[in-house]
Amino acid sequence: MVANPFLPQKLVGRQNELQQVQQILEADGDLVIAGVPGSGRRTLIRWAAKGICARVIEIDCLRATDYQRFLQLLAEGIMAAFDYPTERIFIERWSHDQPVILEHSSNQRSQLVWHLSKGQEWNLLQILLTLPQWMAEQLSCRVVVMFQNFPHIRSWDRSGKWEYHLCQEIEQQSRVSYALIATSADAITQRRNLQVVALPPLKDEEIAEWIQESMAAEGFTFDAETQALATFLNYVQGNFGSAIALARRIWLDHHPSKQRQTTELDFPKDLATIIPNQPEPTDSIFFASTPKNHFLAYQDHFFLKVHHIHRSTLVLVEDLAPTFESLILLLPPSQVRVLESLALDPTDSPHSREYIQKHQLSRGGGLQGALASLEQKGLVYGSEYHYQITMPLLAFWLKQQLA
Repeated sequence: MVANPFLPQKLVGRQNELQQVQQILEADGDLVIAGVPGSGRRTLIRWAAKGICARVIEIDCLRATDYQRFLQLLAEGIMAAFDYPTERIFIERWSHDQPVILEHSSNQRSQLVWHLSKGQEWNLLQILLTLPQWMAEQLSCRVVVMFQNFPHIRSWDRSGKWEYHLCQEIEQQSRVSYALIATSADAITQRRNLQVVALPPLKDEEIAEWIQESMAAEGFTFDAETQALATFLNYVQGNFGSAIALARRIWLDHHPSKQRQTTELDFPKDLATIIPNQPEPTDSIFFASTPKNHFLAYQDHFFLKVHHIHRSTLVLVEDLAPTFESLILLLPPSQVRVLESLALDPTDSPHSREYIQKHQLSRGGGLQGALASLEQKGLVYGSEYHYQITMPLLAFWLKQQLA
């Protein structure tokens, strides 16, 4: 797989949220990070933990198909967070008094293993949850346990027993903070008095600053005369995950190493607006003989125009089409209808009589239920963000299909 040079080395936007999360963690608080996929939820927690020198244990609940898999993921997350040889000594010391063994394999990787009878998994959960607190005390540090897609444990924890115990641990442990990641802060997490940090879409100016710097580092400049940057921002709609994906696709499609050493481009009327602080054209730029409105650009430099952005978006969406098709097949027809309507005709008033009649939507509770369910799934923002589809590339794909 080709490396992605657009994975950010710094936090883009979210400075206010970063300060808020750091204050919660420093005060031994626990929280819910509510936001849609691509909003930077995990990145925010990692940066906040780094700011207070805390270790991060990451568990993706979406990968946990049952309690046994959940326990395995919890153990793997703990081992990944404490991977120095000196730290493994502490873990091995802890395991001496537990029905858990620190096993060392030939490939230098260590793992926690256990041999319990069926029905003892509940006790093992309680035992494993004591380890982060114990390590924090031994190392005199803070630990953040990040549960991604936390509500997904309800798919196998039907009685809510495991979720209830996890929430109890959240309230009781010191030195260990819990960060639950979800698309929305639902009733259960709210009843636990967890602080909620909601992540709205990033502002255009925040993404613009990052993408221009990142593209420049790779030999690209957005052509100011063709609104290329505005097109990029319009296609990603404040979703940073989509911005990273589209930037990489553009890079793959137009990387200077794949072009001629000099690339013929439309000559800008004012070169200084495209390449700031550059002298007037000299021998370092070779002009084509005809026509005069073209020139051969610097080696390893590429001017991005609107059609470059659009074509790369088409290619990216084509690659994502199987995922989008599978997603649509899983949704009820009423929700698909609402998504299609919002993709074709964005509105902040989907409940209006005119909009319902125009797109033949169900009236009353049917429409409200569809919107609420789509918001819960993280596919549509609520009224505060004008019922915008949260996945801009999905909206782009729907428009292409319907058109």
